[in-house]
Amino acid sequence: MRKSIFIIVSFLMISSCTSKRNITYLNGVEKYPNTDISKQKIPYTIQEDDVLRIEIRSMVPEAAIVYNRISNQTNTATNLNLLQLEGYPVSSAYTINFPVLGILDVKGSTLELEKKITKLLLDGEHLVSPTVSVRLLNSKFTVLGEVSNAGTYTFLDRNLTLLQALGYAGDLTISGKRKNITLIREINGIRSVKKLDITSKDILNNSAYYIMNNDVIIVNPNYNRIKSAGFIGSPQSIASISSLLLSITLLIINK
Repeated sequence: MRKSIFIIVSFLMISSCTSKRNITYLNGVEKYPNTDISKQKIPYTIQEDDVLRIEIRSMVPEAAIVYNRISNQTNTATNLNLLQLEGYPVSSAYTINFPVLGILDVKGSTLELEKKITKLLLDGEHLVSPTVSVRLLNSKFTVLGEVSNAGTYTFLDRNLTLLQALGYAGDLTISGKRKNITLIREINGIRSVKKLDITSKDILNNSAYYIMNNDVIIVNPNYNRIKSAGFIGSPQSIASISSLLLSITLLIINK
């Protein structure tokens, strides 16, 4: 009898440990070394129908006014729609119509476009020591499935992480499958699908850790959620039955 009790208790303890590893984030992160993340932060590649914000500054602020369609004083937190209307839409030929400089080819990364515009301003002696900043105004991602607030979210951050994106959606529910999150990404007409495990510290080094425009994140339901229609079969149900049996056994022994 004692052997049976020991087996039941051991099973409950193992089930508890397994469940904890399935729901906690970044297991093993205490062993994560200091890591250079600069290579993970890949400059965004400009796509057709993107809306760009291009901000130009100079040693003489007044001289740069003509090159800025959007006022530097605009409140981005409350006027995102206005910013998008005043931004530079990217045509199907990957061009924009920029003040003074005319039609510009913007194919490539945002960093490359910053360098290109800077060179044009310097070579044409337009400005002294210009500083060019290019940002995407219509960045968005979608989170579906087992999260508190599924939906599509816009962001202006240059480097938004997967964990931050899930935070936008109010985090995963307890029924979300943390070991098998699906990320759908489209770049230059190529669609890719990645499976991500946020319970492991290795997610921090994954190429998909930083969110890109139009990413779709799908959080699948775990086994318990799928089996919620039935009582027998889920690990929680088995644990509950085992606990009940253990309690009954202990009562019988102590009589």
